[in-house]
This record gives sequence, C-alpha cells and structure tokens, in this order.
Amino acid sequence: MKISSLPSSLSLVVYAWIATSTADALTITPHHPPAAQQIGIVRRSKQRMTAEEFSEWSENKLAGLALKYGGGSSSEKRAVGVNLLVNQQFDSSYFGTVAVGTPPISYSVILDTGSADMWIATTSSNQSQSSSGIPLFNPSTSTTFKDSNEPFQVNYGSGSVSGTLGTDKVQFAGFEVQAQEFGQVHQTTSQLLTSPVSGLMGLGFQGIASSGALPFWQAIVKSNQLDSPLMSFQLTRMNNASNARSLEFGGTFTLGAVNNTLFTGDIDYQNIPDGAPGYWILPLSGLSAEGKNVDVPSGTAAWAAIDTGTTGVAGPANVIAQLYAAIPGSRPLQGSQNFWSIPCDTDYKVTMRFGSSSINWPISSADMRQQQLDDNTCVGGFFSLPSTGMGRTPSWIVGDTFLKNVYSVFRSSPPSVGFAALSATAVSLSDPNLPVPSATLAPSPNSVGGGNNGGGGKNNSGVMSLATASAGVVTIVSVLFGAVIALL
Repeated sequence: MKISSLPSSLSLVVYAWIATSTADALTITPHHPPAAQQIGIVRRSKQRMTAEEFSEWSENKLAGLALKYGGGSSSEKRAVGVNLLVNQQFDSSYFGTVAVGTPPISYSVILDTGSADMWIATTSSNQSQSSSGIPLFNPSTSTTFKDSNEPFQVNYGSGSVSGTLGTDKVQFAGFEVQAQEFGQVHQTTSQLLTSPVSGLMGLGFQGIASSGALPFWQAIVKSNQLDSPLMSFQLTRMNNASNARSLEFGGTFTLGAVNNTLFTGDIDYQNIPDGAPGYWILPLSGLSAEGKNVDVPSGTAAWAAIDTGTTGVAGPANVIAQLYAAIPGSRPLQGSQNFWSIPCDTDYKVTMRFGSSSINWPISSADMRQQQLDDNTCVGGFFSLPSTGMGRTPSWIVGDTFLKNVYSVFRSSPPSVGFAALSATAVSLSDPNLPVPSATLAPSPNSVGGGNNGGGGKNNSGVMSLATASAGVVTIVSVLFGAVIALL
C-alpha cells in the first residue's frame, strides 16, 4: 500500500512517496488459530524516482512529520495477542488488521508508535470502497456504532483528513474494546491513502491523541488482561530484494509479551525520560558513521521518538551533516536542504546508542539506502528535520531504517523501550518467497467494555493469516504458533 502523509501520524506522512498499490482489498475468511494470534506485515515493489518525484516525496515527508509531531476490569492477567504484518512498497510502511463493528469487518491499518489516534476512511453511502479501491467503513452496517458528531481533523502541509468521531467495537490482535472512540474520515487529500490500507492505528500515549481518545492498546492495558504491559515488533527488510513484490510478509506484532524465537540475548531496556511527551522517547546518546563518532546534543535536545510509522531517521541538520561528512561520496541532494544522496554500491557502517546503554546498534547498509534515484545514486536513510514549524516534535525521530535491525519492545510499566538482536529465525523471515498474510477473523477475543472499563462479551477480532501454502509457511508457523512466548 502507499501512504503519502497520514494525519497525526508520522508514519502515514512519511509514506507519501510510495507508489500506489494495485493490491486488492484483503478478504475475510473463517480462521481458528490457537490462543495466541499474530498479524503479518507486507511491502511493495521498488521504484526509482525522477528528480520531480523526489521533490514531491521529500516535501510531503517533511510536511507530514511537522503535522504528526506538531500538535496534534478483570483482576487476572491471561492473554497475549499476535498479528502478522504486511510490508508495503519495499519497507515504506507496515500494516496489520483491525475489525470494526457488529458484525465485524476487517480493515488494513498502519501500526504507528509515533501517534495515538485511530481513524478509518468512512463512507456515508452504500459504497464499499473508494474510486481508488480503498475499503471504506460504513457505520450504517454496524448495529453497535454510535456517532458523537464531534469534528475530527488533522492538517499537514501536503494535505489533510477530516470527519467526525464515533465509537464502536474494535478488535485487534485477539482483543476487543467494545466502545473504542476513533475518527471516521470522510475527506482526505488525494493520494493520502493507497489500497488496501484504510487507516491508521496509533500506538502512542493518550496525551498526544488529537481526538483525546484513549488509544486501543492503553484500554487493554488498563483492563489488566495482558500477561505483561508491553507490545513488540519484528519488521522484515525487502528493499534489497530484487524479486520483491509491492506487498510482502512484513513481520510480527505481539501484544502482551515478547516472542523469544525472534531475538537473541537480553532485551536492553532504557527508560523514557521524566517529563517526556506522549511519544515513546529515548535519549540518543551515541551516533557513529564509518567508525567516527558524531557529536550529539544532550538533555531534551537528544530526545528521540521511536516510531514504527516513519520510514527513515530524522535529526537536527547540523548533526545529520556531520554524519554524512563521514560517509565518502555523500552530498546534499540538489533542491533539498534536508536529504542527502549516497553511492548505491557502497557498504556503510552506521551505529546508534540510546540512554545509558553501552550497546551500539548497527544499521544495515541496505537500510541506509532508503530510495534509489538512478543506477549510482541512492537517498540516505537519515535526513534533517526542518528548523521551524515542527511544534512538539522531538529533536530525533527514529523510524524503520533503524527498527528493521532490532527486535523492539514498547513497555508501558515501567515506561521504557527495549531493543534486542534479531535471531536467525527473524532474519530468515525477510524472504520474498514467503506468502503474504491476508485478513481473517479470529474467534473469541478478550473483550473490555470501553476506554476505561473491563469485562464484556466476545466476538471476532481482526488478524492476519497466511494466504497461500509454501515451504516458507513452515518457518512462519513455527514462529507464530510453536514458539515459546516469554512473559516479562
């Protein structure tokens, strides 16, 4: 799928450059997985950019960042949920599935730790999809939907989304919130969404939600149902695979636990600083390129939002310039003050360190080559943030260029983010020959009454299942259903 700039979500914005996907909407089929469910991730085919296309892409990406960061009960713990992800357009974005309404209908949504609102493209008529093939939510088909008639809007330099707020049953990763508040988006700027993606699931804290609504994941945590108050990601890499398609297997999202088949060693947790806004913030304490240390600021100027919804890594212009100064052949891209070009045929040694950790996490050379412009020139995976118009934006935004290289864990208590080295099993999942997950419904999710309540009935929750059989399915099945889930 493709997303030009998503409202209140950095991830959605960063995807503005992605080419529109022709993939059909995911279909719903009966499914009966074991207790722990998982969602798969997909990606898109690689495309080169003309100078004109790059100019539009860079403007949309920066505008999206500015808007995304600018402003906008059971007593027993028993449950873990998992979803397979889809990798879209060569690591441009990663999406999973939610199910909304009664009866439940599944929709593909970007999973974004850099924002906190949930919204879905909505129709006021009987049409099931937009003219561009994006599946639409129809409130009239749900017997449990309630419209609050309160306006919902997010604006950015390159576009906007608007609509109204409403509540309905929402199911995700084996859990259900019976009265989840979310945005019904009736109007979007052209090219904001690309089929099969219909919206966004914000996984940040409530304090940064433009709607003020309690995010789905926080409602589940408050219901005290999770085995552990955390969620974790393993993301695949497809931007270096010549035979990759527009949608590919994207990885695994786990809610309530970590999957110890996907990482090795210990998880290196670093605490979120006191006074940090509602993003998943870690202080950047070290940065190096080609064996040379790059000077990074301290204090709040070192705060970095760990953001699954952003493709690259963004930081202060002077620090980014130092980074590229250590990389032979790099230069500022003509017509852009924020992006740099690097040779496509060179291997790179770039590392990042966070908090009080002694671990310097390496970034793959493939991830440093974020986009290819011609046979010899690639766009670097790091770019600089605009000096103005970024509102509450942290000084650094650390997206998938880094996160594809680690197993990442987002823990709400104590508030922290952890990284671990990927296992051989996790690395093997970055394989274009694996089947792409398709949307399905999982029976009997764990249900909570609403944003602040516990208890309630049960229904089917949106998950992703494997659409086709292949030898690669054996690996995926062992990861999803045969793995030991480590409870922290």
